[in-house]
Amino acid sequence: MSQNHISFLKSLFGENEEPGRKILRSIKAKAYAKRTLTEKITDWMTSSFGSNTFLLFNIFLFVAWILINTNQIKIIPPFDPFPFNLLTTFVSLEAIFLAIFVLISQNRSSKVDDLREETHLQLNLISEKEITKLMKMTALLLEKEGIDLSQDPELKKMIRPVSEEEIEKRLEKEIL
Repeated sequence: MSQNHISFLKSLFGENEEPGRKILRSIKAKAYAKRTLTEKITDWMTSSFGSNTFLLFNIFLFVAWILINTNQIKIIPPFDPFPFNLLTTFVSLEAIFLAIFVLISQNRSSKVDDLREETHLQLNLISEKEITKLMKMTALLLEKEGIDLSQDPELKKMIRPVSEEEIEKRLEKEIL
């Protein structure tokens, strides 16, 4: 076997690893590392406010507020009598801010998911082309060995290249 063939086979099996074939760092990890200060604060708030500790804090605060303002605790004078307008205002503001924090975190996560989905699509398209090429090479080898493949309609379909545009148009019709 010539030296050219040996080096080609070594490259096929990873001994001369190509830069494009290295294991990549997670898309999520990259996005996480690139967060802005605002995004870091928002993520911290979302994780903190989505905890049992925050739930218990709110329960304690609301129960104390109601007990104080219904004059159940005599040593503290009521400051927000029933129907607890001040409490309603605070709870509404808290809900608004919590919703905003969650939406910011979800939007960032959605961008990461979109990027991951696009990466998977591209890898699948590359894999499809590589598999088709392997099938063509295998069919050529089989024909060279005298095996008749002309009567296999499924093989004919499989070695025909996939048209991404055709699939995209078909999916758009189904969706719309």
